[in-house]
Amino acid sequence: MLINALKGTTDFTGIVVGILSSLVVIFLTLPIHEFAHGFVATKLGDPTPRYQGRLTLNPLRHIDYMGALAILLFGFGWAKPVQVNMRNFKNPKRDMAITALAGPVSNIIVAFIATLINFAVYKFLSAYAVVIYVIMFFSYIVQINVYLAVFNLIPVPPLDGSRLLNAFLPDRIYYRLMQYERYIIWGMFLLVYMGVFDKPLSLASSTIINGLSKVAGMIFGIN
Repeated sequence: MLINALKGTTDFTGIVVGILSSLVVIFLTLPIHEFAHGFVATKLGDPTPRYQGRLTLNPLRHIDYMGALAILLFGFGWAKPVQVNMRNFKNPKRDMAITALAGPVSNIIVAFIATLINFAVYKFLSAYAVVIYVIMFFSYIVQINVYLAVFNLIPVPPLDGSRLLNAFLPDRIYYRLMQYERYIIWGMFLLVYMGVFDKPLSLASSTIINGLSKVAGMIFGIN
């Protein structure tokens, strides 16, 4: 992303393609992620996302400008979290976990669609020189979406993984943890900046991307 440009690790074409794919993520993927949370929460009995106007793919309802800037700079970021009232769920812990999981799952689905497009382009349009840039574009989308999914599953507040953690922790411990949410997330960003999570996030992301590629390869008969 842009931070790589400042370090001189990406050529001009890579920078342009990276920016364009990041904008697609900001204006399409993040709204899908938040919509997924809201849609599932509503289906499970909580009308809060609908009342707050979050059951829409309109990016202006979901964009957090600092989170969008982080995507442009670092390749990961965030949108405005969809608010959910657990008291409206029939089974609060289970339904909250399902709602939290919906966002990362939507990222994986988008990544798989982008992977399928890449394989289709490679199989049917490989004779055209512009194909390399098209594949690069969708590869960035795959990488960012998978990274967002994996990053969001880290079990610390306010990431989606912390809501999954709620399904397994006693309420007393979980609510005590949530009291320190604003401090934990800044500590999280510090650890990310220091590269503490680089290897595990990269390993998990690569495993998912390779899995998606294998499935897509089987569909298009490409080894």
